[in-house]
Amino acid sequence: MTINKDKSKVIKLRVAEALQDDAYKGIARIDFEIMRDLGIRRGDIVKINGGRETVAIADKAYPADVGEGIIRIDGIIRKNARTGVSENVTVERADIKEAKKVVIAPAQRGVMVQGDLKPGLLGRSVVKGDIVVLGGVKRRKDLMGDDFGMDEIFGNLNEMFGGMGIGSFGGGMQQVRFLITNTNPSIPCIITENTEVVLSNKAIEISDESVPDITYEDIGGLTDEVKKIREMVEVPLKHPEIFERLGIDPPKGVLLHGPPGTGKTLLAKAVANESEANFILLNGPEIMSKFYGESEKKVRAIFEEAEKNAPSIVFIDEIDAIAPKREDATGEVERRVVSQLLTMMDGLQNRGKVVVIGATNRLNSIDPALRRPGRFDREVELRAPDKKGRLQILKIHTRNMPLMSALRLSHVNNKLLDLEKSIKELKENQRNTKDKKLLELRFEEINSKKELLNKLIELSKKLFDDEKKNMEVMKTLSNDEFTLLDSIFKEGMMNDLASVTHGFVGADINALAKEAAMVVLRRLLPKLELKEDEPIPEEYLKELIIHKKDFDDALKVVRPSAMREVLVETPNISWNDVGGLTKIKEELKEAVEWPLKFPESFTRLGIRPPKGVLIYGPPGTGKTLLAKAVAKESEANFIQVKGPSLLSMWVGKSEEGVRKIFERARQVSPCIIFFDEIDSLAGKRGMEHGQKVTERVLNQLLSEMDGIEDLSNVIVIGATNRPDMLDAALLRPGRFDRILLASAPTKEGRKQIFNIHTKNMPLAKNVNVEKILDATEGYVGADIESLVREAAMLALRADINSEKVEMKHFEGALKKVGASVSKSDVDRYRKIETEYLRSAKAALEKPNEYLG
Repeated sequence: MTINKDKSKVIKLRVAEALQDDAYKGIARIDFEIMRDLGIRRGDIVKINGGRETVAIADKAYPADVGEGIIRIDGIIRKNARTGVSENVTVERADIKEAKKVVIAPAQRGVMVQGDLKPGLLGRSVVKGDIVVLGGVKRRKDLMGDDFGMDEIFGNLNEMFGGMGIGSFGGGMQQVRFLITNTNPSIPCIITENTEVVLSNKAIEISDESVPDITYEDIGGLTDEVKKIREMVEVPLKHPEIFERLGIDPPKGVLLHGPPGTGKTLLAKAVANESEANFILLNGPEIMSKFYGESEKKVRAIFEEAEKNAPSIVFIDEIDAIAPKREDATGEVERRVVSQLLTMMDGLQNRGKVVVIGATNRLNSIDPALRRPGRFDREVELRAPDKKGRLQILKIHTRNMPLMSALRLSHVNNKLLDLEKSIKELKENQRNTKDKKLLELRFEEINSKKELLNKLIELSKKLFDDEKKNMEVMKTLSNDEFTLLDSIFKEGMMNDLASVTHGFVGADINALAKEAAMVVLRRLLPKLELKEDEPIPEEYLKELIIHKKDFDDALKVVRPSAMREVLVETPNISWNDVGGLTKIKEELKEAVEWPLKFPESFTRLGIRPPKGVLIYGPPGTGKTLLAKAVAKESEANFIQVKGPSLLSMWVGKSEEGVRKIFERARQVSPCIIFFDEIDSLAGKRGMEHGQKVTERVLNQLLSEMDGIEDLSNVIVIGATNRPDMLDAALLRPGRFDRILLASAPTKEGRKQIFNIHTKNMPLAKNVNVEKILDATEGYVGADIESLVREAAMLALRADINSEKVEMKHFEGALKKVGASVSKSDVDRYRKIETEYLRSAKAALEKPNEYLG
């Protein structure tokens, strides 16, 4: 163990939150140039001093942080250093010694801990009085390398393949915070294999400092929202002098709104922890009382307590329960509580030291008087996360799980492409950089990425498309090579999961991770013989590893919570199940699949994807089947709307139904809304027999499809067999951009449909398919399906034990099942296409012209 005795340099840096990969592992990210000035390298220990001194392992800053003068540390290190995000700390090289003895105790009440905790603390640098969590050992080992006497610190910990071992130590214990009550020696030291770790079973109360249960590192997918909340809540509580200098009052309240499960309560708790404010939770329904005046009294008591213990955050969860619109409130109690809440929020004497945060998923149900400046000054919407946000949330909920990465060569190839792209961008930046120091850093970064690229190219040559073969290859690699590939495989697996969890909010992703763990448990439970007094044997615990397949199985059970009311199941129909209609399939792929799968291509060419596709044609041609296939192939959420089911006898209910469908589709985008029999909803306006309700529904549909609010990543597909009944405003560009005719199939199309419906049917050798196809001229898909079914039924009627369907059965079926679409019907649709839809199609070919 190296001990530095030189006088070290001290540098002041601004604190930023850590990213998910570094959270709770005792790591500080510092600019390489600053590391050089401090005389340290990656893996060295640094002292961090805010209001208190603590220690962490140094690692290189992310490329985006270079030259910014920041240090990225997680919530535990921030608490240990008595500092917060955007505050300044001093950083210097630490004199570090090996710990001979460390005494730790749980830092939370009601926690009893047993067992050896040393494996989860190896490589952790600590000071007496620090709060620590278990885990992150593998990451520290990779970072510290041989320079710190790796074997001495970590002992023999290389039997980690398969997800158990140092990478995943601790399980649920990683949620528990521990306090370092004593160290020998008493200076900053590092826990090694030789350290004696003594566990005090009695939890130690930390009187003056609350233990940070939730920090900003526990929140994923809400980067912008966290920034907004911090500037409105944390800054006024910590630095009210800023607002005094500006001559303005700090915000009194923030209203968080969004779908259930997006993290409204979590965000409020994290802000309270980070700002070290007194947190008072008020659940809306709890304050209601049957006694006159009791509810108002409870509201007054909570605000008085907040003022007494300022700085405070009063968090009102489900605020719509206690502050509904007074004109809509059914009871007198609700009206009085709203009035009391308005008075308390306006009458807060301690301005800036008490902030009220409200949370609701029914924003429009809240009394308007609460939503004015001076009460709830700002409203922050929490939407369902995008792919990047879902990836962050997945990393949070799986960081304590024993994962087995999907060993796919495609993940390594994707990483190679990302590295090449990154090197190209860095070279471009290098050309535009004139600062010498920055040029030097860019040059070093390019070289390190090139080195990594070459290393990965060599490793990729050893890998196969077969995961089992890759498992064997991984066992032959060195520690460094194994760690590199393991991190890429894990990142790739998380990326794949983030790509297919459209519309999932944070709570859904948490449920997905739990369900994947339960899948593993169900698989292993039959092998276990559970006895009440005996612990589960270690060899069984080591088998509890979560694979990609377990997440795939969990995805079949866990659906986006916003879709539970409208979605029964994702269609299980692929393009291969749709026979004929080749041209329409291609058009649908371009109009629906491409915008959802390759949005960057549309952005690159400066065009917007189509908003809607109208499929029309005779009954039985496969219009609904096409919509289901495109939903499955594009991996989008699918909402099917049956036209007549939206119509209601109550005024405004039908329009509200349309509005809610589009609102939900935006929440769970990318999403396909499929209107079956759209002519029942969107008939021509002004027709004598037309009903006012359908006109109102049509107006709502028109404004939703191309209104003021942009319809992003939501595509509308309509199906009808009466396109001549549709209102002309629906058929203009910006609403239904593609109008496709699903006509009776050609002979080749009929052959494809026939093959699809007979693929599981044993046909006799005498079945003449060509003859059947010639006889089915004018048959649509539904007719061919009916013909095949009837032929099979005739075979069973002749002999219930029949094993094959013969030609005579098809001949008999042809006499019974005729074409449901006559030649006159086909001519009528062609006429509609040439006459009625010609103007709409012409407009689509000239998108610059506006037809209103």
